[in-house]
Amino acid sequence: MTSLSVKSPTIIERSTVTPSFLHSLDRNQLVLDSYHDQAPTAWGEFIPGVKTKLDTSEKVIALTLDACGGAHGSQYDEELINYLIDHSIPATLFINARWINHNSDQFLKLANHPLFQIENHGTEHKPLSVNGEIAWGIKGTHSIEEAYQEVMTNHHLITEKTGKEPTMFRPGTAYFDDISVRMLYDLNITPVNYSILGDAGATYTSNQVTDALVNQAEPGAIALLHMNQPNSGTAEGLKEAIPQLLDQGYSFVSLSDHPLK
Repeated sequence: MTSLSVKSPTIIERSTVTPSFLHSLDRNQLVLDSYHDQAPTAWGEFIPGVKTKLDTSEKVIALTLDACGGAHGSQYDEELINYLIDHSIPATLFINARWINHNSDQFLKLANHPLFQIENHGTEHKPLSVNGEIAWGIKGTHSIEEAYQEVMTNHHLITEKTGKEPTMFRPGTAYFDDISVRMLYDLNITPVNYSILGDAGATYTSNQVTDALVNQAEPGAIALLHMNQPNSGTAEGLKEAIPQLLDQGYSFVSLSDHPLK
């Protein structure tokens, strides 16, 4: 049986909480062993098992903001976050380990704010695969063990820092294969993507962000945006879109406020 270990995050703060997954490494090893020699049959953002909407007919939208980390992804869009706080707009933040390590104090402020739900955006921001599949030029994890580490090293980091385990995961590039999706469910973690591409990796202009959010709005929509590119059009576009959506009768919720589908 292959030996399983969890890599130590770069920054760890002492906590009285012991993550539940650390108590079940033997079970998790059995889970991983069960996937050896299995070949994936699906690859993408919207494969079976990945949640993309809230399961409700209410006029609610969930804003999800990714923080990707790394050399070009560890900035902080303070204008965007302050706008949400000033207008009491909740959001779910999918945060990568590299961003947390670069913005440790700010991360704790966000994690302690009642408007924000903190979830897992991976450790190295890799697509989640078992065979090194590539998405947007980024090579994914190349084995079930590496996929596990991509998820659980940051899971451990978030839990140590906040005292609360994340329950949802979105990989770098938002791409999964079906084996990694099944692994997540075995770990009691929900794979989550989106129904509205809000800023296309923070490449949209502010007008494009506004148009995407307003024109694609529907009950239960999940919007994907970014909170780590302050020079992008995301903040201005969101600031234009939110009043229009409120006028249309929409309200904003966290992902945990409704079942997902």
